[in-house]
Amino acid sequence: MRFTYEPLPYRIIFGSGSITQAAEEVRRIGKRVLVLSTPEQRGDAQALAASLGDLAVGQFDRAVMHVPVATVEAAAAVARELAADCTIALGGGSTTGLAKALSLRFDLPSIAIPTTYAGSEVTTIWGLTENGVKTTGRDQRVLPRAVIYDPDLTLSLPAGLSVASGLNAIAHCVEGLYAVDGNPIVSLMAEDGIRVLAKSLPVILADPANEEARAEALYGCWLAGSVLGAASVALHHKLCHTLGGAFDMPHAQTHTAVLPHAVAYNAPAAPEAMERASRALGGRDPAMALYDLAKELGAEMALSRLGMPHDGIAKAADLATRNPYPNPRPITEAGIAALLERAYAGLPPESVVVTA
Repeated sequence: MRFTYEPLPYRIIFGSGSITQAAEEVRRIGKRVLVLSTPEQRGDAQALAASLGDLAVGQFDRAVMHVPVATVEAAAAVARELAADCTIALGGGSTTGLAKALSLRFDLPSIAIPTTYAGSEVTTIWGLTENGVKTTGRDQRVLPRAVIYDPDLTLSLPAGLSVASGLNAIAHCVEGLYAVDGNPIVSLMAEDGIRVLAKSLPVILADPANEEARAEALYGCWLAGSVLGAASVALHHKLCHTLGGAFDMPHAQTHTAVLPHAVAYNAPAAPEAMERASRALGGRDPAMALYDLAKELGAEMALSRLGMPHDGIAKAADLATRNPYPNPRPITEAGIAALLERAYAGLPPESVVVTA
């Protein structure tokens, strides 16, 4: 057995009430922090800024999906005006993504406080959208210096958003199982991440205030993010990045709808990965198990209802086959179009025949 595994250099603070350690973490990286959030989490960000006292020099509450370049430049202007020397991102993938972009383009270190199950806070992956095209990459500079996982902050996350966010995290785990640069450590984290999230999400849907399930889901989120940070992504993420950038579709919900179809597409070429995924999902066929889990959790499985036009299938298939990510099964325009046709209609996944 031969493999390379390089752990990423970040601090994890996990546990109920751990947000109270935010000021201590800020002092490790700077003296003047700009608090980032979406408009919807403005109130929570204000409360966090107040708890930081003189360390917080201001807020920027305009983080949005897919990290538009214009938003990054607006946040950077505020940071310059306030002489901020670091940021703290309170929220989900949109806010974390903004903090990463500020680290990448303006050398502002960050701390992440996730309130969803996105997992991007422990990866070196960044994304920027401009003129309808989303560009992604990896760079150590974007990695938050510390991540505070406080399950209490997820108690108010609506059950529907919890489901979408958690299923998105499962997607990270699944692709880690067949990543071109995967290894046994990544596979262990990925399998347990799928298991924990698949177990906890139905409990959260039935009882959103269940603290144990919330903590388990957040733990699964960390595992999923760790997988995403340590291994490459493949077809599934390429499709979702393409759809998000081209049609401004909701990130987590798009991942949820596409995942079973991407798994079915890759299953014939990744038997060991499918065996692990099946074990984590109770012994079932992974593609159908993921589809059924999402349906049982009330997730929208039709891309048509998530903002994708039918004539966008051909465009997305064309874009997805340009500069494709490494994938266990060959990627063809016809194969992707067939996959997207079923996902567009919300139909169950089926194996896609790939032709040269």
